[in-house]
Amino acid sequence: MCANHLISVYSNLDVFEFYRAMERHKVLLAFKGEITQDMLHSILNIIEGKLSRLGEPTRVRKRVFHILVECLQNLYHHSDLPNGESLHIPSALLMVAKCEDTYCVVTGNFVANNSVKALEKRLQAVNDMEPEELKCYYKSLLTNGQISEKGGGGLGIVDIAKKTKEKLDYFFVPYDAENSFFSLLVKVH
Repeated sequence: MCANHLISVYSNLDVFEFYRAMERHKVLLAFKGEITQDMLHSILNIIEGKLSRLGEPTRVRKRVFHILVECLQNLYHHSDLPNGESLHIPSALLMVAKCEDTYCVVTGNFVANNSVKALEKRLQAVNDMEPEELKCYYKSLLTNGQISEKGGGGLGIVDIAKKTKEKLDYFFVPYDAENSFFSLLVKVH
């Protein structure tokens, strides 16, 4: 039954149109699945190679690489699994695209609904800070030494905003009674 269902889905899907859309939007990498340490290394190697082949200046390559590392670490440490999912592993989404003179890093992962308000509050607070305020806040997080239950100190989002000097675009889409899907768009110049 499963194979027949897949065949019917893919026969209605124009894979070439999907490919052309990715080409039009200059998608360098698109990934959906479990984020593991091995996957982190593979993704970083792929992007590093593509940026080199595109002839990007070292400064741009380093900035994109740094932001990508932070985004991947966030996915690795903060992806939740909706109850009852058949895959039984946290699943995340990552896309890297070239948008004119900017690189866009898009991530998506499930978060528990009871975490959404706190995360949204932190994101909004970071977006409301001026560059100098971000620097001070980042330093205070470094020195306070508090570690969250998932192993982070809250530095990732602050570091991303500090490095990009851009407001973070994000949204939450309700998934079920316990979970939402969190998306983050980071622009890297």
